[in-house]
Amino acid sequence: MPLPLQTLHVFPGFAVGGAQMRAVRLIEALGDGYRHAVVSLSGADAGLELLADPRAVEWIAPPVRAGSLATTRALASLVRARRPDLVLTYNWGALDGVFACRLVGRRALVHHEDGFGPDEVDRRHGRRNLVRRFVLRGAHRVVVPSQVLQTIAAREWRLPARLVELIPNGVDTQRFAPPNDADGTGATERAAVRTELGIDPAAFVLVTVGGLRPEKRPDRVLETLALLPPDVHAILVGTGGELEALERRATEPDLRGRVHLVGARPDPAPMLRAADAFCLPSDTEQMPIAMVEAMAVGLPVVATDVGDVRAILPDQQQDRVVPSGSEAAAGLARGLRALAADPATRAALGRANRARVEEHFTQAGMVARYDALYRAAAARDGR
Repeated sequence: MPLPLQTLHVFPGFAVGGAQMRAVRLIEALGDGYRHAVVSLSGADAGLELLADPRAVEWIAPPVRAGSLATTRALASLVRARRPDLVLTYNWGALDGVFACRLVGRRALVHHEDGFGPDEVDRRHGRRNLVRRFVLRGAHRVVVPSQVLQTIAAREWRLPARLVELIPNGVDTQRFAPPNDADGTGATERAAVRTELGIDPAAFVLVTVGGLRPEKRPDRVLETLALLPPDVHAILVGTGGELEALERRATEPDLRGRVHLVGARPDPAPMLRAADAFCLPSDTEQMPIAMVEAMAVGLPVVATDVGDVRAILPDQQQDRVVPSGSEAAAGLARGLRALAADPATRAALGRANRARVEEHFTQAGMVARYDALYRAAAARDGR
């Protein structure tokens, strides 16, 4: 039996986010063929809570302050000492890891780009583009999850097409399955979640899942909710710096008792199955995995027109995608109001979304592609 691949993951931070969620799914699905060590340059570690078994990874303390030349040198020393078969780096904040591999001559490197912070949503920084253009050419591959990022990598970073690989995010369609109404367990789970949150069984409920950060616009969910009838509720799954402001807004008279901030959940599927529609309010996304999970559960979607949202959704959903500007809340509210009044349409859209995921966005397909890519990269340095 071949020895497992020793893999070193370098993250800017291991908070709860899309890249970390996908990494956790891959760590769990790749199985005994890999051993995983994780460096979080900021020291943030909340994403470890997503692991079913935190012992599945070795946690390495951050070497020094992220973004400094000393970080690159420390990571280079770490790579020399550990001699991993494969180094995986994630986003702009982990380019120190890419530089480190160049310093020590390691070619078994895959870099992942998942999107941008609020400062690069509309326009990328020229200096950062130049750095990416130079340093990412040393990677075996640069993986992107969206067509939008694939285009940016070609046009703005000027990376050759052979270097950039598009692998859409995939979800576990068994874990994220529609409620099982045949044996009554679906209704029981839905009722239990609503009882936990104090939501009437007959209420229309929207749900959103994601980091409570400015660019994800959780405040827009509350703005949207305020435009809907007073018996509509919203569940927000996630943590982040906007929590305090959201809690304050949720206590105001028009929203009191209607907003349910439930924190990060290792398994958000029960919260999704307790809802009637999924809302994606973001100003920036690439390939939003939380939306795909909601589609797999069989929820209809209302969303802002960001990243690959339109490309992911089936044709039947296109008129429920709205511009992400100042009128976004009004557009989202219109879509949700129509869904609340039409259970038959909700069910039809949910079935179409589920079928779309089963055809194009399964976790099994995603894992197979990453496994093949990682093993090909490791082979460059002799594994």
